[in-house]
Amino acid sequence: MRLKNVPGSREVIAESEFVIHDEQKQKGKWKNIFGNENEIHIEIGMGKGKFIYEMARRNPGINYIGIEKYSSVLLRAVQKMQQEPLPNLKFIRMDAEEIAEVFAENEVDKIYLNFSDPWPKDRHAKRRLPSKEFLARYNQFLKKDGFLEFKTDNRGLFDFAVEQLPEAGWKAKAVTYDLHHNEEMVAGNVMTEYEEKFSSMGNPICKYIIYR
Repeated sequence: MRLKNVPGSREVIAESEFVIHDEQKQKGKWKNIFGNENEIHIEIGMGKGKFIYEMARRNPGINYIGIEKYSSVLLRAVQKMQQEPLPNLKFIRMDAEEIAEVFAENEVDKIYLNFSDPWPKDRHAKRRLPSKEFLARYNQFLKKDGFLEFKTDNRGLFDFAVEQLPEAGWKAKAVTYDLHHNEEMVAGNVMTEYEEKFSSMGNPICKYIIYR
């Protein structure tokens, strides 16, 4: 997917107090960043940040970290924080492939993946965020009793994600192929920008909650 470059976005992010710039040095020390012992939840591929901002607003007793690769996209989340800052939300601009270098063992309580890039070509399967390769990375820092939640409207990607679980040593706590018509799983659901767009078009949203 080609993203439009936003002039000055890198400079704004480099100077922002809401973005952690030496993320690998914080490995094992994220509680110090927030100044408390609260749980840490992360979203990998947060886009413009609508989901994680709303989660942080609703749950002030949980610390949130949003991770996004593209400066031009992360800029939107930074601008929102400039207008209405939240003390329990920080951002990182980085490639998700380095995620295991940023968090220590048992440091993260929950992981969110929302409408991740499907990487449709077979040769790119290991780049998909719910792939067995990425699940192995998450296994290094997600708490033993932690969960990972994944949402997408891409049925092919979702089927792939479900098929990866046994091989990766993960198990499904809950699975739905039509989230917005699943009364139990949709309770408290916070929609992303893509979720609002695709659900308004009538596309069913798939979701699973997994653990080891």
